[in-house]
Amino acid sequence: MNKLISNTVTSVLPESPAAMAGISKGDRIISVNGHLINDDIDLTFYSQEPSLTIKMRRGSKIFRTSVQKDEYKGMGISLNPMKIRTCRNNCIFCFVSQLPKGLRRSLYIKDEDYRFSFLYGNYVTLGNITDDDRKRIIEQKLSPLYISVHTTNHELRRSMIGNKKAPDILSELKYMKAKKIKFHTQIVLCPGHNDKKELEKTINDLGKLYPYAISMAVVPVGLTRHREKSLNPVEKQDALDAIAIVEKFQKRFMKKHGDPIVYGSDELFIKSGLPFPPARFYGDFPQIENGVGMVPSFIHKSRFLRFSSHKLSKKRFIAFTGMSFYPYLSQFIGKLREKTGVKIKLVPVNNDFFGRSVTVTGLLTGRDIIKSLSDNIDNSDIILIPDVVLKDTNEVLLDDSSVSDIYEALDREVRVIESTPAGLLKGLED
Repeated sequence: MNKLISNTVTSVLPESPAAMAGISKGDRIISVNGHLINDDIDLTFYSQEPSLTIKMRRGSKIFRTSVQKDEYKGMGISLNPMKIRTCRNNCIFCFVSQLPKGLRRSLYIKDEDYRFSFLYGNYVTLGNITDDDRKRIIEQKLSPLYISVHTTNHELRRSMIGNKKAPDILSELKYMKAKKIKFHTQIVLCPGHNDKKELEKTINDLGKLYPYAISMAVVPVGLTRHREKSLNPVEKQDALDAIAIVEKFQKRFMKKHGDPIVYGSDELFIKSGLPFPPARFYGDFPQIENGVGMVPSFIHKSRFLRFSSHKLSKKRFIAFTGMSFYPYLSQFIGKLREKTGVKIKLVPVNNDFFGRSVTVTGLLTGRDIIKSLSDNIDNSDIILIPDVVLKDTNEVLLDDSSVSDIYEALDREVRVIESTPAGLLKGLED
């Protein structure tokens, strides 16, 4: 547990309550009002009282100080970033295990940390959870969490995630429900493993945990050409079968709860060839970051966007997207050209780096983008780069190439844009 402690002060705001109490950069916060501090979550949770007694270490000395907080202000300190807990699983579908060598180190980290699930929406299997973790989740009300379920069949799940010691996920979620902890769930669909009857059982089991099981997402397994394990991809019939099951339960849940609860991912609909549900069906889009409702949301927003041709640049633009989103973005850009006369070309980019079965824009690499655009750049003046291809910072792509590399390779101005209809329109302005 000590390896995970991140309680060293990295900065103190001038004239803040912490500064007034003599807390300095480099101090280690041991406890607040008698509660041990391991990380920033602990600090936030235990620092809610206006009067605080801080025990801390400075060098080899331990001392105490009192902090008097303003009602509307925090302590005014920042702690070291939390050290992430890594995964002990060996999932048959793990995307990280399918990455080629030579990428930046951070991409190979397998995250299995409930704290990051609470803070950032990272999905965890709870395969490494301890009694102390459970107590902390309940005490600090770390809700909602994002849980990778995949199947509620205990032995099948252990086999799929490659962890013979993984706890029974249904028991874990029932415990969370009993303690009033809410959670979003996902099912990575692997044909021949957790589809068909197993998928029905999983959705049925999770549906019984509503309203603490806030949502379920069924997403097709992502397979790269670098994978070593034999696993079948989700084909059209698999997608059709899965959507039929999802829609059956949606009708049942809507009748019972007025909430569909379970959703098929956009990629599942694209693979099936079926039309998307209307945007309103997704409610507040609880799983949009998981690829559920992104395309319907884009289509919906594009219908209500007002075009203003006098604001748009007279320069010539070139944009790109992944193969799965190309038909939808192409339709919007065609309408944009028709309404405003703006000069913009859209290029679909094949993913040769991971394999052409990977079709989403967010997994495009700089080298594939440069290759595709170099054959289509013609007399374009400006390249529009959607922000979903950038990782970690606003500069770096998955293969460690950067926005600057695209600029240098293609010798064109580049603009990073928000991946929305309004973001695209803004990128076309002078």
